[in-house]
Amino acid sequence: MAHGNHTDVLVVGAGPVGLTAALELRRQGVTCRIVDRLPGRLPYAKAVGVQPRTLEIWDRMGLVRAALEVAVPLRGQLVYVNGAEQGRYDLALPPDVPYGFAALPQYETERLTEEALARHGTHVERGTELVSFEQDAEGVTARLTRAPGTEEELRVRFLVGCDGAHSIVRKGLGLAFEGGAFPEEYMLGDVEVDWDLPEGYGLRALHLDGAGAVDDALVCIPLPGVKRYRMSMRVPPELSAVRPEDPGSCGPEASGGDGVAHGLEGRRVPGLPDIQAVLDRLSPQRTTASALRWSSVFRISHRIVDRYGEGRVFVAGDAAHIHPPTGAQGMNTGIQDACNLAWKLALALAGRASAGLPASYDAERRPVGEEVVGRTVRHATAGGVQTDPEDPGTVMLREAQLLVNYRGSPVVDPPGGGPGPRPGDRAPDCGGLTGPIAAYPMRLHDVLRERGTVLLLYGPGSSYGAGGVASYGELVEQARLKSGGRVDVCAVCPAGAPPDGVSIPVPCYRDRNGEFALRYAISAQEPTALVVRPDGYLGARLERPDTTRLGRHLEAVFGTDGGAGAARSRAFGQG
Repeated sequence: MAHGNHTDVLVVGAGPVGLTAALELRRQGVTCRIVDRLPGRLPYAKAVGVQPRTLEIWDRMGLVRAALEVAVPLRGQLVYVNGAEQGRYDLALPPDVPYGFAALPQYETERLTEEALARHGTHVERGTELVSFEQDAEGVTARLTRAPGTEEELRVRFLVGCDGAHSIVRKGLGLAFEGGAFPEEYMLGDVEVDWDLPEGYGLRALHLDGAGAVDDALVCIPLPGVKRYRMSMRVPPELSAVRPEDPGSCGPEASGGDGVAHGLEGRRVPGLPDIQAVLDRLSPQRTTASALRWSSVFRISHRIVDRYGEGRVFVAGDAAHIHPPTGAQGMNTGIQDACNLAWKLALALAGRASAGLPASYDAERRPVGEEVVGRTVRHATAGGVQTDPEDPGTVMLREAQLLVNYRGSPVVDPPGGGPGPRPGDRAPDCGGLTGPIAAYPMRLHDVLRERGTVLLLYGPGSSYGAGGVASYGELVEQARLKSGGRVDVCAVCPAGAPPDGVSIPVPCYRDRNGEFALRYAISAQEPTALVVRPDGYLGARLERPDTTRLGRHLEAVFGTDGGAGAARSRAFGQG
């Protein structure tokens, strides 16, 4: 057995979640390897919906431009019941949200992320499978196999399992994965049609029986291309592996041999006639399907782990939570898992993580996973997202994943009262920021892009350093001291207020139209400090900031000093 060189992190699984974790680690200077048991990227349009929050994350990572150039907009959904149109639902968001909903085949998401990862010198090791691992106080020993039968033993500091619904990492940790399965089977198909339904709109066509129950369904999501859709429909009896006398039964491929009936099968492949038969029954217009690129049968379960990790080993994405695809929440939730975990591991590896930082991954992300699983199950059984009884605007923001928050997290300041985004909330974007040289205004996302933790100081420079407010220089020095130089500092000045009183050079932007003050509900004359985390959430909001409160927050994240942070990182590995 070969013994591999030491690396910081081993990521298992090269789907969108694993690739995101590896890319975020590499962007922050962490050495990592990423392995996948499959010999190549699958050409399947499995997860296709990309939420606005994911596009914001890709913006921070420098991926969004490439994604926008190949994705198509999702403008809404048409709903038909028994052939009659029941409504048109537009995916409308407030004007301050920088991105809309998009559709992108999963293999394109993987290609873009993998290419970005390669630019950091890391490549997916295909045909490589994790077979077992053991962890101790200092790290993890992983055993890998590669075709044609070679074995390798690898020593890493952390192991991240992004290896799907049948995760080897989850099983190796012995995590509970409680939940259940839906009795229905579905088939997917990637096809072209010749109808003239509105461009950019999905289709949900249902048939109700005499008792009002759904007995036939068709869901179509637009894809890049001319009248190309990813279609989902119920499996006809001749393709079903479920025995009528045992609705919970399924073939070994559907369960992965572990009783988790979730995901695609390669054994039963629907053809164009199967898809056409459903279109003939449910399409609101007569149409002909053609150009079948791929098809499969899949089962749906709803499960979530009892914890997102143990010691130095973590799970993310489908390895941690699986649920119905209603609202396109799964891949997007997994991408946020990966971002949340990666920046915390990077600090732990640098010896700059507080005792509670790696463990806060579970504290922050598992409640999100629980909410997503519960919500998607409700929507799937009630007839779709549009049946949600909440205010439509709130429903839309939640589906866009813009309402996810970490209030109450052990590494986030208490939210407190007052208007505007609070600690734990997503940091909203805004426009109209101008600098002394560029002749064009910028967005806040432009300022934050490809940065880690950022301290934003808002207010006239002269308002700092008097009346109990620390000076620019004191706040900058405290941020650098408490983080080991890992916090960037930028200033935002109100329109018409010169950045006077700045005793130490930091990038300074003018809030030309007052958008920043409006979005963050800050008085133009009230100095305020905002700590924006690498994943785009507010860690702290300090009105009239002083070094004591800023230092206390940064210690909760970065620890008290480099040596203590490293010691705590090792201690966490024993948990």
